[in-house]
Amino acid sequence: MSDTLPVLYSFRRCPYAMRTRLALHASGLAYEHREVVLKNKPAHMLALSPKGTVPVLWLRAAAGDQVLEQSLDIVLWALHQHDPLAWLPGTEAAMADALALIGHNDGPFKQQLDRYKYPNRSGLASGVAGRDAAALWLHTLDARLRSQPFLTGDHFGLADAAIAPFVRQYAHTDPVWFAQQPWLALAAWLKAFEASALFEAIMHKHAPWQDGQGS
Repeated sequence: MSDTLPVLYSFRRCPYAMRTRLALHASGLAYEHREVVLKNKPAHMLALSPKGTVPVLWLRAAAGDQVLEQSLDIVLWALHQHDPLAWLPGTEAAMADALALIGHNDGPFKQQLDRYKYPNRSGLASGVAGRDAAALWLHTLDARLRSQPFLTGDHFGLADAAIAPFVRQYAHTDPVWFAQQPWLALAAWLKAFEASALFEAIMHKHAPWQDGQGS
């Protein structure tokens, strides 16, 4: 493995890590994947990013190393390096629209999703209130997808890649309930994402990386 490749610390099922792997794969950039066991995080990753969450991208360069520890920063870095699939919106207004969608996903929707999926962490007896609050936004996404194939237009792009892993996590919390909801366009969008070669490519299983395997 080259000692100059970017290194991504990742966890297979984390939606934040998924979005970064999607962007890195779409960019075509070579990088080293280091799979993290969340209960036994590598000391090297923690030294790079003491917050201890994935993803973390370590950029190695003679001029000085750089660490990106926010998933959207990694996504935008990768796509600005190379964007052969034209995931980046082509206009300032379209970029603002995509970033607004991602901002809601990463803010209110993610908070509601966490209360739905992990109610005990918030001291709740049930996640139903979180589920129903999050569903309101999913209905707005469904309305978009009824008028166009993807969240910001006619092809899969930045907003789809950044948001789909979180909608997937929501859907998988109670698949039967999700399938009963009247968001047919959203469900079809999610199904197509999960069936795509892109999704298959970024969900390969990796053996956990351990300190001492490389630096």
